[in-house]
Amino acid sequence: MNSANGNGHKRAVLYARVSTDEQARSGYFLAQQLEALREHAAREGYEVLEEVSDPGQSGASLERPGMDRVRDLVSAGRVTVVLAQDRDRIAREPAYHYLLRREFEEHGTKIRALSDRGDDSLEGELTDGILDQLGKYERAKIVERSRRGKLRKAREGKVMAGPRVKYGFRLNDTRDGLLVDEDKMRNVRRIFSMVGAEGYAMNAVYKTFERERIPTPGGGKRWDRAFFRVAILDDVYRPHTYEEVKELVSPDVAARLDRGQLYGIWWYNRLRVRTRQVSEPSKNGRRYRKEARFTVKPKDEWVAVPVPYAGIPRELADAARAAIEDNRRPSNAGRRFWKLSGGILRCGLCSHATATRSIRAHAGTFFHHYYYCRNHHHHGDAECTNRKNFRAVDLEGRV
Repeated sequence: MNSANGNGHKRAVLYARVSTDEQARSGYFLAQQLEALREHAAREGYEVLEEVSDPGQSGASLERPGMDRVRDLVSAGRVTVVLAQDRDRIAREPAYHYLLRREFEEHGTKIRALSDRGDDSLEGELTDGILDQLGKYERAKIVERSRRGKLRKAREGKVMAGPRVKYGFRLNDTRDGLLVDEDKMRNVRRIFSMVGAEGYAMNAVYKTFERERIPTPGGGKRWDRAFFRVAILDDVYRPHTYEEVKELVSPDVAARLDRGQLYGIWWYNRLRVRTRQVSEPSKNGRRYRKEARFTVKPKDEWVAVPVPYAGIPRELADAARAAIEDNRRPSNAGRRFWKLSGGILRCGLCSHATATRSIRAHAGTFFHHYYYCRNHHHHGDAECTNRKNFRAVDLEGRV
């Protein structure tokens, strides 16, 4: 039987994808998908050229290392079909699915999913298109239910368990509340004492923690200079009386609090986070990373969650805040040895000075830094066609 790309054998590439890091680490879901695909390929008489996996990759983007490999194999012209367990394993967006289908058809390759309901007829394409839209709608409903569920949980006075916990705290057994971690909280109290009572500058606190090799919150080699300022301004460490907390939470939450105790405030729904995956050229082909942008929501959308008292007196917390009140926010370039701004670095096409931009990474306190042509940014292609954003780490390393 001749295949669509002119070969005498039917050749298949098996593609599996999971969208979360937890699924990627367990490996179970990837293994289950590949096993089902192998069985289907054997029944249909396909020769399997390669099994490609995308662990921990979102189907909302085509910038995935596994999908790039599939596209390379297809462009080589030896693939009859790309097999996936479900259509949304290939792409969650119907437009991306259509783009890949047209791209593969140019090389005589088809996309097939074990869950396909249609065929190659116009009616079959219509059926699959409708199913794609229904799947997109269902995913949007799941996201919205999850968002509303988390909001309800926060309004009930419970915290959301994430990959990282506020420094100085740990999760309780039910993972919906915070407990004081005395070993780490001693470091937080020391920060407030050094700044609020002993008159240390922020840089002096940073140097002290570095010199004494105090373990960092995220396990990195060096402390983030911005952490100390963020901690001092964080309401989770500043004590609040029962009367103050009562004004911020629902009556049901307030009824569970001890009137004689002090509490910190953990704010939920404070930031709007937009993430995307981007790929960049590297020495070994392409490198993939996730990029996040954070914007602060209006204060009336924040949800207050009471947490245990951190052991920092109110007077000390306020003194530390007053001590840094007139400080400028640390530069995003504070951890970099070079910064080629101020006319040092110029565009290679128009010779105008470059400008810098910094995008907050997924971790929240780490930034990706870029240079771009100021002339193109203000005037477009009419003045300069250099549209590229150049990664600071590459340019500064070369300098």
